[in-house]
Amino acid sequence: MSTDSGTAAKVIDEAYDTLAKEFRGPLVRPDDPSYETDRRIWNGAVDRRPALIARCAGVADVITVVRFAASAGLPVAVRGGGHSFPGHSACDDGIVVDLSPMRGIRVDPEQRTARAQAGVLLGELDHETQAFGLAVPAGVVTHTGLAGLTLGGGIGWLMRAYGLTVDQLLSADLVTADGTLVTADENRNAELFWGLRGGGGNFGVVTEFTFRLNPVGPEVLAGPLIWPMERSASLLRFYRDWITDVPDALTTVVMHRKAPPLPFIPPELHGAPVVMVVCCHIGPVEEGERVLRPLRAQAPLLDLCVPKPFTAHQAMFDPSFPHGRWYYFKALDVARLTDEVVDVVAEHAARIRSPFTSFPIFQLGGAVARTGDDETAFTGRSAGHTVNLNAITEDAEGFEEEREWAREFWSALAPHQTGVYVNFLMNEGEDRVRQAYGPQKYDRLRRLKAHYDPDNLFHLNQNIPPAAA
Repeated sequence: MSTDSGTAAKVIDEAYDTLAKEFRGPLVRPDDPSYETDRRIWNGAVDRRPALIARCAGVADVITVVRFAASAGLPVAVRGGGHSFPGHSACDDGIVVDLSPMRGIRVDPEQRTARAQAGVLLGELDHETQAFGLAVPAGVVTHTGLAGLTLGGGIGWLMRAYGLTVDQLLSADLVTADGTLVTADENRNAELFWGLRGGGGNFGVVTEFTFRLNPVGPEVLAGPLIWPMERSASLLRFYRDWITDVPDALTTVVMHRKAPPLPFIPPELHGAPVVMVVCCHIGPVEEGERVLRPLRAQAPLLDLCVPKPFTAHQAMFDPSFPHGRWYYFKALDVARLTDEVVDVVAEHAARIRSPFTSFPIFQLGGAVARTGDDETAFTGRSAGHTVNLNAITEDAEGFEEEREWAREFWSALAPHQTGVYVNFLMNEGEDRVRQAYGPQKYDRLRRLKAHYDPDNLFHLNQNIPPAAA
């Protein structure tokens, strides 16, 4: 499905008056004053110019614009928080279904549930739920959109204690390709509910989620311990053995990068190559202190793991991933930090040039692994770690060099790959998407796609093409 800018503009011009009467939110076209702002997404390396940005005020607007796009044969991009790594939340010469105005949140502390619309950002959800000492496990950057993160799986600081974001999902409201609103949960449209928990935006536009909430904080023991980069190999070997015996209340992320110039990092360390173990322990602080004692015995340069509000820890990575920088990612899962993996990591970490480039190694296991692999479309619960190679520059300068660094690093790790987290994929092709799910789940998802979106209207995503009739 493709259109040129002239054709798309003509179709929209001819239908605009009718569409505007049926649509409550703003309809933004290229000649509108807000267009340049409204078309921008998080990844500055992606520069796309849609023919129309439909800023939906509610479910009725979503139904209206989906039906219009389908009848007009125009490409459709769906935007929640706009954080899609490859920029799937924008398109050229098509329609952006912009859900970002839909930010309603309703917390029920007695039932421990939260309802959240599809434009909600992670930090907004945390703000509402932490008022009651509750949380949904969800991500590590607060300006990430809840919808895209959830539909791909949702890894974050609470996952070892409570599972992925999709493991908290109780129901979802979704507008299908023909403009029908359906609800999916364990009893209604159960197969769709299975697919939404990891299958991405392939089946329609989710307008609202209902989540189970979990007790968290509001104070946690969290933050980074920092060593010089040359300690990487020896530290990772210690870390590999240490985490085999830590409780599920602790989730850690190993991060290699040049130390950022943040207020809590001494000026003499700014720009120095470092390796960090970033911790989040959600149990009693004194228990967390006991658990971390062996790690602290490794003589870090800086120990910033302290009791703090959970919301403060959730925002820790925000300054490292602002809107507008140029981002390129490669990712894979590994079963374990073997000596071979550690050696590759230490070698390529030393080659980082950009002050913004980094790569988190997420610790999995715990509640993530205890959920049955067939219970959701998400795949990779038995992996030990997810590695996410983040090549980042301020703008185009140096971007090609950093991207090549990520590709070479990924190629060196590829022999140890067990899978890949779908939310960390770029535009890598159908085979790579199939690999993210495995052949059996992929075929099941294709059949589900054929039922809800047989013409593949929603193809600007990690696309699962519909199965042949």
